[in-house]
Amino acid sequence: MERDEFKKRFPTLAKEMEKGKGKADLEFEVKPPKPQRRFAGYDPDAIDFIRRCSGEEEALEIIEYLRGREEISVEEAERLCRQLEEEGLRSFGSMKEPGYYERGG
Repeated sequence: MERDEFKKRFPTLAKEMEKGKGKADLEFEVKPPKPQRRFAGYDPDAIDFIRRCSGEEEALEIIEYLRGREEISVEEAERLCRQLEEEGLRSFGSMKEPGYYERGG
């Protein structure tokens, strides 16, 4: 806990400790803030799921699944299917291997 936060939460105890009246003389350890994970809170979209696919059939299943759950519109599903058919699976980007988000992309 940071010194300022401790003072705010326990003002009387902090005063006693600073004056040396308290029985316990605690030391404050300043910890550096934890590095923020790059994808913390990120919600993958349809293209992120498609990029994990190893074949076009799998990608079509993903598109249909997302459309069925109404996570993408019918128009978006049609656009994705058209792109898949005309330009191929890797037109969405390179394949994302397992652990992609943990490694930070």
